[in-house]
Amino acid sequence: MLRISSGAADNATLDPHRATSTVDKGVASEMFDGLVRFPPGSADPQALEADLAESWETSSDSKVWTFHLRKGVRFHGGYGEMQAEDVVYSLQRAADPKRSSFAATFAGVDKVEAVDDYTVRVTLKYPDAGFLGRVSDYHGGNIVSKKAAEKLGDKFGAAPIGTGPFAFGEHVTQQYVKLVANDEYFRGKPKLGGLIYRMIPSDSARELAFVSNEIDLMQGKREQRWVERSIKRDMKVDVFEPAEFRTLHLNRTVKPLDNLQVRQAVAAAVNVDEIVRYVGKDVATKGCSVVPNGYQGHDCSAGAYPYDVERAKQLLAEAGFPNGITLKSVVSNIAAQQPIMEIVQAQLAKAGIKLDMEVVDHATYQAKSRKDQSAVVFYGAARFPVADSYLTEFYDSASAIGAPTAMSNFSHCSVADEAIRAARVEPDAKRQLALWKEAQTKIHADVCGIPLFGLKQVWVHSDRVDYGYDFQGALNLQPPVTERTTVTAP
Repeated sequence: MLRISSGAADNATLDPHRATSTVDKGVASEMFDGLVRFPPGSADPQALEADLAESWETSSDSKVWTFHLRKGVRFHGGYGEMQAEDVVYSLQRAADPKRSSFAATFAGVDKVEAVDDYTVRVTLKYPDAGFLGRVSDYHGGNIVSKKAAEKLGDKFGAAPIGTGPFAFGEHVTQQYVKLVANDEYFRGKPKLGGLIYRMIPSDSARELAFVSNEIDLMQGKREQRWVERSIKRDMKVDVFEPAEFRTLHLNRTVKPLDNLQVRQAVAAAVNVDEIVRYVGKDVATKGCSVVPNGYQGHDCSAGAYPYDVERAKQLLAEAGFPNGITLKSVVSNIAAQQPIMEIVQAQLAKAGIKLDMEVVDHATYQAKSRKDQSAVVFYGAARFPVADSYLTEFYDSASAIGAPTAMSNFSHCSVADEAIRAARVEPDAKRQLALWKEAQTKIHADVCGIPLFGLKQVWVHSDRVDYGYDFQGALNLQPPVTERTTVTAP
């Protein structure tokens, strides 16, 4: 049994089409597969390989994808063989905003059909260079059992059924989630008997449990000093990509942030270099665009916002606020957020901007942010590394909080809709890059969000743990536990 702690206080859902938080995604990723997958230890979209589909081909116009499924893949819990009807159901479910948090990812899908029991045909509305990533073992690409999902309905997230190397065992609220080995896993019986995710939200308590050999794998603190100290203590530290990109989203529906000069003032008052120095060179990389560093289509030609306190004060005065302003921000108490926002609070104060912080637990922060209760939303996320995924989720008005297809557009940004949507359907790669650049330039000029930095993932494993692969990165933000992973007794 491999003992893990992600730092979660609890898991909200293990439905892979609903699991948006880092801690939920990690657990769900052990139970589900996609048509294709990132090889264990890789976050490189160029390295995608066969998973539940053993092969596939595309039409000459790249709009029709035909997947040939593996035969004999069994669902957990006696739900039978995975077949085309399950894939059709899963992709349709993933595209349904009533049942999925990733519906916008599948906006380009026209129809999904079962040709026969082991062949699935997906027809797109337009060519999509990133389509294979959409049906990978990540977010909405995970395949669920149609029978189980229809039988369990809204309770599927509490008793999920997939095909992965580990199956759901039990969930004791605020204590642990237990997964058991799937002996029928199509890549072979796992070497581990199971996994137990313990709920240890306290960093110090989690670290004590690790050094006491009570847990074997844990999420560390994404802080330079902590990483350096842990290495000196001979801990096996994994610092890996993708980074979760941190952005300050400015809610344009909350006065006075509806005023461009006020948003410009906030941007001028934030010293990103100081924040990056605090976080540390090994774990943080400074951002220069609203699209994260390293994503296909990322463009920094607009440049970062210059730090200039006097300019910020001048802009506020010109906007009619010579005595400053007060902004409310709902802030999560987790170690990856609260200390950063305290630095931002101190920086803004120098320009006469009072940041009224309401510090709450992470679940409450998520809920309140998604109800427009925060003027400034500090948010970090890692998505499939192409510009469209980030622009669509955070800066297309269709994704604005309160919209029918709401995702994470906390700023209610709308200035780049035309460019974002045109890029999504543009078959010419050079023209697509130009449209993504245009979108980023417009968002920068409108100050919808202030890019801060990419925060890499930090985990620590015992020297008794052998992942079973070369670990470089993980899109699901935790070291994957596979059928080859082993742990020896302390």
